[in-house]
Amino acid sequence: MGKHDRFQIIYTQGVTELTRILLDTETGALYLQTVSGYAGGLTPLLDGEGKPMRWAVEDEV
Repeated sequence: MGKHDRFQIIYTQGVTELTRILLDTETGALYLQTVSGYAGGLTPLLDGEGKPMRWAVEDEV
């Protein structure tokens, strides 16, 4: 990935059925992506209060 891409993959699990965590580099928000064959989904990760989880600045990719 290029240095200026908005989304970065920070975690991947699986081969034919993928689970990924994506980082939005502009907002710091984290998303969960699943892919299985021709189907897939994307949803924001939420904390215990229902607010979007954010990547901490000190954890920068």
